[in-house]
Amino acid sequence: MTQDQTLYEILYCSTLVQDLSPRTVGAIVSQARGRNAEHGITGLLVFDGLRFCQHLEGPREAVQALMQRIERDPRHVDVRIAYEGALSNRRYTGFGLGLAESEGPHLMSGVHALEGETALLHFLALRPSFDING
Repeated sequence: MTQDQTLYEILYCSTLVQDLSPRTVGAIVSQARGRNAEHGITGLLVFDGLRFCQHLEGPREAVQALMQRIERDPRHVDVRIAYEGALSNRRYTGFGLGLAESEGPHLMSGVHALEGETALLHFLALRPSFDING
C-alpha cells in the first residue's frame, strides 16, 4: 500500500450556516454518499440540528482532499479538525456514509469542545447511542 492509499481518518466539527434549514443536511448526505464511495471514503456524520461532527476514513489523499472541500463549503462555518491520523483498520464497514441525528445539542457539545485523541475517543464512545441511517 502506498502512502496515498494508507488508511487515514479525520474527525471534524462545524456549524451549519445560519440561513440554511436543517433539512439541507439530507441533500448534503445524498450527494456525499455517491462521491465518497467513488473515492473509497466511509464515515459517520452526526448532526444535532445546528452542528456537525463527522468522522471520515479512507485513503489519505482522498480524505484530505475531501476535508479541503468541506472547509471551502459555504454551508459550513467554524470548521475545526478535532483529530486526524493514520488508521490501521476501517471502523465503518457496514455502510459508506452513515447519518445520525443527535438528541439535542448537549450530547455533541463535548466533542466540539475537545481536541486530539480525547475528542476521537469521546466521539467513538457515543456511537452506540446513535440511530445510524446508512
